[in-house]
Amino acid sequence: MTFDLFRLSDDHQDLRAAVRDLVADKITPHAAEVDATASYPREAHAALVAGDFHAAHVPEEYEGVGADALAVCLIIEEVARGCASSSLIPAVNKLGSMPLILGASEEVKQRYLPPLARGEAAFSYALSEREAGSDTASMRTRATRDGDEWVLNGVKAWITNAGVSDYYTVLAITDPDGRRGANATAFVVEKNDVGVSFGAPERKLGIKGSPTREVLLDNVRIPDDRRVGDVGEGLKIALRTLDHTRITIGAQAVGIAQGALDVATEYVKERKQFGKAVAEFQAIQFMLADMAISLEAARQLVYVAAAKSERNDEDLSFFGAAAKSHASDTAMKITTDAVQLLGGAGYTQDFPVERMMRDAKITQIYEGTNQIQRLVAARSLLR
Repeated sequence: MTFDLFRLSDDHQDLRAAVRDLVADKITPHAAEVDATASYPREAHAALVAGDFHAAHVPEEYEGVGADALAVCLIIEEVARGCASSSLIPAVNKLGSMPLILGASEEVKQRYLPPLARGEAAFSYALSEREAGSDTASMRTRATRDGDEWVLNGVKAWITNAGVSDYYTVLAITDPDGRRGANATAFVVEKNDVGVSFGAPERKLGIKGSPTREVLLDNVRIPDDRRVGDVGEGLKIALRTLDHTRITIGAQAVGIAQGALDVATEYVKERKQFGKAVAEFQAIQFMLADMAISLEAARQLVYVAAAKSERNDEDLSFFGAAAKSHASDTAMKITTDAVQLLGGAGYTQDFPVERMMRDAKITQIYEGTNQIQRLVAARSLLR
């Protein structure tokens, strides 16, 4: 009997190598400045578009690359290894457009996916509100029907790349008296629609190069042909979207953790104390070993979840939640340990590990806090 151990295909390995080279040349050199100035990573954006890595998930029939879910995770992982803010470009493009792929009419897909695939536009996802984070069904944004049009009013909060993206998948209540969870609908809102504006950028702990802002909707009138899915199916589509896309946050977390481990490993090999390299001390070796073991376990869980996303397996909800929560918890610990291994140097901006530690924290929070992920996992087990 023969048995082939799990390994990446040659195509996946070639993809990883290509993205890694691009990141080293075009993205990592700008990461510190992007963080320090809280500026959108324009160099990374241009490089990702040039390499067709910005929205590789878009199917070929909509002018996309048609990359599978694992390939998209590899892209995000490698970009996050150099710059977490830049990794949100492909991650959020997938998040914003996945509702269309899952539930939109062919007309809506043909209108909005090709510009995304060509790099002419970017997509964001507008679900959360100040008082409706984990409890998304409590959203207050309303869409009122007026003939063949809808009028949207409300405020969406914590929207990644708001103000940069051209298109926004917006969830709004369309039946205030309807059954909770079955009374919201999804729409595509364009940046230049009359009545759309943006709040001031949030002042954040990490991922400073990716703007996070409110999306303000003031009597925004849009035609019904921008509706995504049937009326009342918005939250159903939103939750299906997150089953697929929270895996990309796991991939981002793995990339951040790998970047921190790389820096820490090189540092302890060069740094000398008591007449020898710090790496020669067994206590340091054990720390590195634990970091690497935890990271590899998280990586494999993310890859398995990505495969399940590609197949749309019945247990995707569990594996998506498990991958996201485990990888992000792992990234937080590894980046913190990396700062510790660098000692005082790790606490300064002369080295990237302090930035990586700050960036890692958000992976435990967005696209569903890790507490919510455990609820999702438990409910999947108990169904």
